[in-house]
Amino acid sequence: MSTSSLRIAVLYPELLSTYGDGGNVVVLQKRLAWRGLGAEVVCVSPGQPVPEQCDLYVVGGGEDAAQAEALAQLRVGSGLASAVAKGIPVLAVCAGLQLLGRSITDSSGTAHRGLGLLDADTAPRRHRAVGEVVAEPLPELHLPTLVGFENHGGATRLGASARPLASVVTGHGNGDEPSTSDGPAVRGEGALQGSIVATYLHGPVLARNPALADLVLARALGTGLCPLTTPEEERARELALIRTRPSRWTGSALVRGNRGGGGR
Repeated sequence: MSTSSLRIAVLYPELLSTYGDGGNVVVLQKRLAWRGLGAEVVCVSPGQPVPEQCDLYVVGGGEDAAQAEALAQLRVGSGLASAVAKGIPVLAVCAGLQLLGRSITDSSGTAHRGLGLLDADTAPRRHRAVGEVVAEPLPELHLPTLVGFENHGGATRLGASARPLASVVTGHGNGDEPSTSDGPAVRGEGALQGSIVATYLHGPVLARNPALADLVLARALGTGLCPLTTPEEERARELALIRTRPSRWTGSALVRGNRGGGGR
């Protein structure tokens, strides 16, 4: 990491910023600033090489044509692959998850070679996955329940080297069928492999899941972070969980408090 600030590379924001994914970088900047830490954002445009000396890389989502263009751009150089080999953290969202994988099969049935940085293969889903997602992260991540919005036509299968970021409670997640490789059937969401954190969640995902933002930042900084007191974030998360999974949250203090008021 730089002695003055964390260098955050955002790759091809002109191509990969669907559903407000560009907001993930804003969240990272703000959460650093609130802790008195600096951030230098390096925007990598098409035609520019991906720098190898950044502390964190962010790859957003995009439509099919934009994703194909981004993949072609990333194949030209080795900056991102070199960063991953060094263990530098990468946050990849939706199309970003897919292009980091080994292969992507498009809606016409044509297979394209991915970057091979993530042990994953993506093929068209039977039905497009659209809607809110609730997912429980891997226990060792010590994260609260993840929430977000998915809208993707691909089903991603993880290989042995990758693990799901979370287990889906509500929504579709990575694929059409749940995995049974590690015991009971589980529908996975996202992926973890080495320094890569990948997810299908939009929202932007880090705005809706600030603890995930702090996990990514802690990995980039190589140290823990002091907690932030942000009650507004927790209230927004509780409301999202109530809307998406009301049967679990109807007994919460928040719901009881609302029922006691005089509002609509």
